[in-house]
Amino acid sequence: MIDGVVAIVGRPNVGKSSLFNRIMGERLSIVHDEAGVTRDRLYGKATWLTKDLRFIDTGGIQIEGQAFADEIQMQVDIAIDEADVIVFVVSGMEGLTNDDQHIARLLRETNKPVIVAVNKVDDIQFQADIYEFYALGYDEPMAVSSLHGIGVGDLLDTIIRKLPEKGLTMYEDELKFSIIGRPNVGKSSLVNAMLNQERVIVSNIEGTTRDAVDTPFRFHDKDYVVIDTAGIRKRGKVYEDVEKYSVLRAMSAIERSDVVLFVLDGEQGIRAQDKHVVGFAHDAGKPIIIVYNKWDTVDKEETLMDDVRKQVASEFLYLSYAPIAFVSALTKKRVHTLLPLIDQAYENSKRRIGTSVLNEVIQDAIRLTPPPSHHGKRLKILYTSQVATAPPTFVVFVNDPELLHFSYKRYLENALRRAFNFDGTPIRILVRKRGA
Repeated sequence: MIDGVVAIVGRPNVGKSSLFNRIMGERLSIVHDEAGVTRDRLYGKATWLTKDLRFIDTGGIQIEGQAFADEIQMQVDIAIDEADVIVFVVSGMEGLTNDDQHIARLLRETNKPVIVAVNKVDDIQFQADIYEFYALGYDEPMAVSSLHGIGVGDLLDTIIRKLPEKGLTMYEDELKFSIIGRPNVGKSSLVNAMLNQERVIVSNIEGTTRDAVDTPFRFHDKDYVVIDTAGIRKRGKVYEDVEKYSVLRAMSAIERSDVVLFVLDGEQGIRAQDKHVVGFAHDAGKPIIIVYNKWDTVDKEETLMDDVRKQVASEFLYLSYAPIAFVSALTKKRVHTLLPLIDQAYENSKRRIGTSVLNEVIQDAIRLTPPPSHHGKRLKILYTSQVATAPPTFVVFVNDPELLHFSYKRYLENALRRAFNFDGTPIRILVRKRGA
């Protein structure tokens, strides 16, 4: 569960992406001296003082006359709207500018906690340069150097202190599933179709969080919560026509879910944005069900189910474990098949395998197909143990981790799937050297 969302904003070329990369510990953003080079927001997770934070690196607020100004302004508007805390980055080398003052006025209207980070203070002798930024009207500015890491720890401490208390509706026993996908693929229609089934009792308790609309309901004496990312309520502007912004909307819902329904549009087919959205669910280790919607509009003579399955498999190689459900939210055809798939995927993600049985399956797989040798050395798998569920995670102890090729690792994963039925859920295989 994410404890807070932090947006890093500011005019171009003040070091926002460098600061983001310093916090992330790796170069995730494009860093360049040319103003406005970071055109897309990037997202990253970091843990500080036991708090899990999601950071948004914006492309910079451009006032006028700059390339990509409208696009980047839109990015920052949405980032600000999503954030719990805003880090406003300014440049200690350039000093206070009119653009900084304009941005400060924009941020003041958000009523969000704002921390002024004076970047490029690379030497203690420049410490006094931060005082002119008091004129922005916020709390004491903080001197940082994203280049050398100076002051970044203090900045993170301050972010933690300014995190607001979240009044989220919490669910304990209910199975939570989210519905993600590009805009206009039928997510809201699918929610309505599922909730209008016979024997579904929808709770009249409104469970609304800041990231999505939750609807508790009961079916066959079992409690569920559907998290509809299409129904997110926004305080400010909503940019429904910009597909890439659906990603940010989906991320919090994915993190709170036990299972994710990934909706594809049967009319429009697979788009690049589909891969972007569902990649977050896969990386988070969530069980995934692919919902091929608008099946009623597809020409069955040209597009048979087997053909679609092959196309989806080729486009989403990493989702080979995810079952595909062909439905029509409009006509409610085959919508009744989704809840059983959700139940099964969830149960599979929580499955725990006994150690002795697990090692028998691994040893049988090794005997059937021994690992290849590499530079005269051969991999020896000594022992396997399951260390976690949701997703099922296994540690394989070997003589030399470098000898375990990714293709043989995939072979072992497939052997586990065949033996223990992990349909619908990713599994993780970690490799450790014996004694490590």
